[in-house]
Amino acid sequence: MTFSIQKVGGIDLTTNQGWQDASALSGVFNPANASGSITGAGYTLTAASGSPVTTNASGDASLAGLPLGLYLVTETAYPTGTTPSAPFLVSVPLTNPADQSTWLYDVNVYPKNSIDNVSKTVEDANAVKLGDPVTWTIKGDIPNVKTIDGYKIVDQLDPKLDYVGTTVTLADGTAITQGTDYDVVFDSATNTVTVQFTAAGRLVLAAHPATQVVVKIDTKVNAVGEIVNTALLYPNAASFNVQPGNPGGPPVTPPVITKWGSMTVQKVDENGAALSGAQFSVYPTEADAKAGTNAITLGGQTVFAVDANGQVTISGLRYSDWANGVAVAPGDAGYQTYWLAEVKAPTGYELLAQPVEFTITAESSKPGVDLRITNLPNQVSPGCAEAVRSSGTPTSDCNDNGGGHSPFLPQTGGPAFLALVAGLVLVAGGALFVTAARRRGDAPSSLR
Repeated sequence: MTFSIQKVGGIDLTTNQGWQDASALSGVFNPANASGSITGAGYTLTAASGSPVTTNASGDASLAGLPLGLYLVTETAYPTGTTPSAPFLVSVPLTNPADQSTWLYDVNVYPKNSIDNVSKTVEDANAVKLGDPVTWTIKGDIPNVKTIDGYKIVDQLDPKLDYVGTTVTLADGTAITQGTDYDVVFDSATNTVTVQFTAAGRLVLAAHPATQVVVKIDTKVNAVGEIVNTALLYPNAASFNVQPGNPGGPPVTPPVITKWGSMTVQKVDENGAALSGAQFSVYPTEADAKAGTNAITLGGQTVFAVDANGQVTISGLRYSDWANGVAVAPGDAGYQTYWLAEVKAPTGYELLAQPVEFTITAESSKPGVDLRITNLPNQVSPGCAEAVRSSGTPTSDCNDNGGGHSPFLPQTGGPAFLALVAGLVLVAGGALFVTAARRRGDAPSSLR
């Protein structure tokens, strides 16, 4: 840390009048406008010999050989993430507080900096698709100083984020009001949110240095990718004009990330050849997939058709293994799997009997097929089925399936099963009838 020391001209501390003048100046001295309040009172300021001074590794700095007088001490350089001590006046010499009867010519002063930390988190565990709410929470320390001359929090959002709104509170529950204690400004050109406290609001902050300012920014993700976000805390007016990373500049939060990606599925036959014509829906849970409820909407649609190569890319889902800014594993809160249900099979092929579980990861988001789903041919030919429905008698087409049966038959006892049994009985009955008639028709001929 660096301090400048300036002697106040026009005050002679070898006289009683000089001490009276010093006392009067202390009454009008304003730390927020230190030099202005001194020169405005009719005095001058001159840099002391050896000024400025910089503290060593122990935090100490000294300046020897000062003439008697009143001095203005101003901290001019300080670490990032700290609020400097306010400018102050000190006299050399100083009445010895131990006995109040002697002078101290070696004066020690202890200016204190306020350390200002800021943190940021993201809440996205309940979000599964683009457009779902994602909230960023920034918590900033309040400088433990008598006067806070400036305070703001700035968050430049990633272009993949759409701004929704901001709420500001104090962690201890102290009431603050937008428009009175603070203002929120969103710059759409730069996608930047600024929360700046007013003079009235800074008085509230100064009265509650042990709590934190809590800023919640609501957003929606509009594109896939790994979205990195940080925020800045400007704890004093001086920091407003310093670039982040420079001494005295605003502290920056560690980066937080929300991750969104895609998965490509391909429909193939039992020989691995691509199949077109299939359509799928995506669900957040297995129960939803089986019931056909809460299908995920992406790009305004809930049904996704494969192309001529049997492929479709499902894009715009949150990573399965990343939630609330940290890596998660199966069983952890926030770990999200997805379920793919076939809603239309390729012509001549069976529908999938069960939904298929899949995950979204950095690997699945790379180009290429991630999941191949095999469809089996219909086990009853379309011609056979039509012949049975129309005439009640199977045609020769029915002999082409080799006597096989569908592996995805409904459960025994279900309506479809009963209807199928009834149909088989009718067909069998018809066959018996035809056979009996032929036998009865053949009998008279044999008698002749």
